[in-house]
Amino acid sequence: MTSAINPATDLTPFPDHTQLPESDCSFVKNWQEHPQSILLTDSIQPVLKQLHPDGQYCIGQDLGIYWRLTDPPEKGAEAPDWFYVGNVPSLLDGQTRRSYVLWREFIAPLIALEFVSGDGSEERDKTPWKGKFWIYEQVIHPAFYGIYEVNQASVEVYELIGGRYQLLSANERGHYPITPLGIELGIWEGEYQNAELPWLRWWDLQGNLLLTGEERAEQEHQRAEQERQRNDRLIAQLRALGVEPEI
Repeated sequence: MTSAINPATDLTPFPDHTQLPESDCSFVKNWQEHPQSILLTDSIQPVLKQLHPDGQYCIGQDLGIYWRLTDPPEKGAEAPDWFYVGNVPSLLDGQTRRSYVLWREFIAPLIALEFVSGDGSEERDKTPWKGKFWIYEQVIHPAFYGIYEVNQASVEVYELIGGRYQLLSANERGHYPITPLGIELGIWEGEYQNAELPWLRWWDLQGNLLLTGEERAEQEHQRAEQERQRNDRLIAQLRALGVEPEI
């Protein structure tokens, strides 16, 4: 008697995203992490949709990237606060991703961002096989790695060059170009979700801030209101001249 098998899953000892833990049961260390991630994701969506009209990309927010098998399994994952991977499907077999498994997909994230909750030593740890910096640089290989410290109102951005992370210098606007995406990353002082903070945000290469959906709607509302006021002034001027405009 024979049975059907799936060679992609049944003949390998390596688990996929549905078989690996999606959490290490730890609490979020910084209340600001979630709104910060949403801000980055919301404002970059128009850029990614233009780059990927086929929808082949995914964004991870505190999602585990599995890079080796360990016991327990979650010890073999790093969970950037925010990362982007291009040219991969957002769903796997119709299911939302529970994790990103390198040995299943092979494509490294283009950028991974860590939001510092402590003194930043964890995000800069270069201890082989244990430190976050070492794991990103030597194993996961995001082309860009950013370390954001809200309390310092700063971000460090590293680029993987020749297998090593090189610290980038900010441009004249104080931003860091992420050239493959045609955008820049930097610090924006302003209010978002009822908090006045130095937020991490995107700009285009001309220095224009990439807006959230809410900001775009507000901008459009202001533009329409200005147009209405201009028309009202024009109508008043015509009536003052004894001309009744056609409305």
